[in-house]
Amino acid sequence: MSRTEKSQKNQEMANQVLHIEIRIEGCLDPRWTEWFEGLKIEQTTSGETTISGEVVDQAALYGLIGKLRDLGVRLHSIKYGEVHNSK
Repeated sequence: MSRTEKSQKNQEMANQVLHIEIRIEGCLDPRWTEWFEGLKIEQTTSGETTISGEVVDQAALYGLIGKLRDLGVRLHSIKYGEVHNSK
């Protein structure tokens, strides 16, 4: 892939809304929803918390991961669902 093609692909990714699902160890109270920019927070029967919803781009996803790091929680998985074009 040429440098131009990589640049175009990066630009396309920057213009996409990502549906995500993040699973973490332990129970995170749903009151954290506002801090996680309105994402849905649900606790599972296996003692995990699922954070899901849409983020505007990969940079926003990395921001969420940074917040989880700051809380000191352990990540179990990060999944991408459908990718929607925001245009």
